[in-house]
Amino acid sequence: MIRIAVCDDEKSMSDQIRKMVSDFFRAKNREVSIRQFLSGEELLRYDKPIDVLFLDIQMEGTDGMETARRLRERGFRGTLIFVTVLREMVFSAFDVQAYDYLVKPVRREALERTMERLLASLQNASETGLLVRKGYDSRIIPLTDIVFCESIDRKIYLHLVSSEVVDYYERIENLESKLGSSFFRCHRSYLIHLKYLKSYQNGTAYMEGGRQIPVSRLRGREFSEVILQYMKNM
Repeated sequence: MIRIAVCDDEKSMSDQIRKMVSDFFRAKNREVSIRQFLSGEELLRYDKPIDVLFLDIQMEGTDGMETARRLRERGFRGTLIFVTVLREMVFSAFDVQAYDYLVKPVRREALERTMERLLASLQNASETGLLVRKGYDSRIIPLTDIVFCESIDRKIYLHLVSSEVVDYYERIENLESKLGSSFFRCHRSYLIHLKYLKSYQNGTAYMEGGRQIPVSRLRGREFSEVILQYMKNM
């Protein structure tokens, strides 16, 4: 589910963008939710996650640029696309890490070009990284940074090469389906990155950094086969 917001004080423009975005993702068979806001103040009061934000720059009250600054200051990491009637306004967009801008009146072709590029970049990121959402924050963690994953009480703990531990709510079964063949679920509570496996002895996987991970008896034989195949493909 991609969570999209449209913030524009012209309801007709907001409705138009909503329809074009909805049509685009329907054609891609992608599930989205779209929420509309008619002012920067209303958007700033919203406390749910947003993945993609279409934000009008010229609005009464708190304008789009100030709204974007406040959102970034409080940790918003979603994709920001400005909508404006003045091209010169977009030079300030670099300060708030805007992804793109659309000039009013917004043409369907221009919006779809932007969304095609965005979808491609999201796909590339998902192939080499793991999108982690925690509260209002979203972060893509490169798969090569993950040494192993641990599941405790409905939470996943990602143990990174840097020794940082990132925790978020996720089922380990769902996480396993997102990771590639470089990861192996050696235990009901652990997924290990084979790249960082140092040795395997007597039901224990010894990982880079000194951590010892249990390997369940039922998965031991498969684990040995997976290790051999991984080494052949290196």
